[in-house]
Amino acid sequence: MTKITITLDDEEIEVLEKRAKKNIFSLTEQVEDIIRRSCVNSSKKTTVPKVNCDDKLVGIFSRQKTGKQPKKKEKKKKAKRKKKK
Repeated sequence: MTKITITLDDEEIEVLEKRAKKNIFSLTEQVEDIIRRSCVNSSKKTTVPKVNCDDKLVGIFSRQKTGKQPKKKEKKKKAKRKKKK
């Protein structure tokens, strides 16, 4: 397994520890889970979102709404319901 070293602020570590405790994970397991889920979700996307930044990883891990879009409700159904009343 490849090892990666990341640097986090104390505040970020506290947030991750709370999240890990909530999910019954260790801190390491929680970080692995976050990265795994992000990779799985990004593999479903056809392209990497275009973000104005120098680092492609920022674009991959950003929280922009680039995933599957929800279906829009049809206006015709609402119009039919109003006519029936």
